[in-house]
Amino acid sequence: MKALYAGSDLHSNNNFLGIIDEQGKKLFKKRLLNDPGVVLENLEPFKKKMVGIVVESTYNWYWLVDAWMGEGYQVHLANPAAIKQYPGLKHADDQHDAFWLAEMLRLGILPEGYIYPKEDRPIRDLLRKRGHLVRLRTSLILSLQNIITRNCGVHLDGNQIKRFKTNNVAPLLEGQEDLALSGLVSKETIDFLSHQITQVENFVQNKVKVKDQYQYLQTICGVGKILSLTIMLETGPVERFTKVGN
Repeated sequence: MKALYAGSDLHSNNNFLGIIDEQGKKLFKKRLLNDPGVVLENLEPFKKKMVGIVVESTYNWYWLVDAWMGEGYQVHLANPAAIKQYPGLKHADDQHDAFWLAEMLRLGILPEGYIYPKEDRPIRDLLRKRGHLVRLRTSLILSLQNIITRNCGVHLDGNQIKRFKTNNVAPLLEGQEDLALSGLVSKETIDFLSHQITQVENFVQNKVKVKDQYQYLQTICGVGKILSLTIMLETGPVERFTKVGN
């Protein structure tokens, strides 16, 4: 029974599936809708001989990997940053990309990424959303600081701007209609983001605790429970790193 290998070039609304045998012969190629049922239906005739399936670690791989793994396929997540094609290869299309992924798996040269467990992804991604909100808030704070410094010759630090009970921004810009409105919308948006960030933090801390191995992170200046949880969840099982330097 010949072993089969599959590669999928995944896009936002479709994926190109390519299947080869153990000699590298192309057996199947087709562009499919991004629908788990459609993908699995097309794989079914090859399932018993399928050694492994590869997809690159793009922004939208979750659903496809989960569908494959749910059906018992051996799934490999390719690391696109580490993939190098042989010199002289000039093909650059979806069909070639799919077969190249399958070929690397067949040859044992596929650079792989880590498939983060499905059950842990949502809480990790929620902390990533928190990080996104923090960056947005920081950009607004910096913009507001610049407005105040340019027009008033005063510097307000971030904590003074974020303060809920006392509005330190409005008194500095009152009497200047345009600047006052700019300050108002900035301050209200900063306060809104602060509320959302706090909501996420409280939810996460009630749902997951810092593991013993990560408690010492909180001895580092500036690292509290939230950053410790972020590092812990981004790291995942530390055993997946072959060396300390990784």
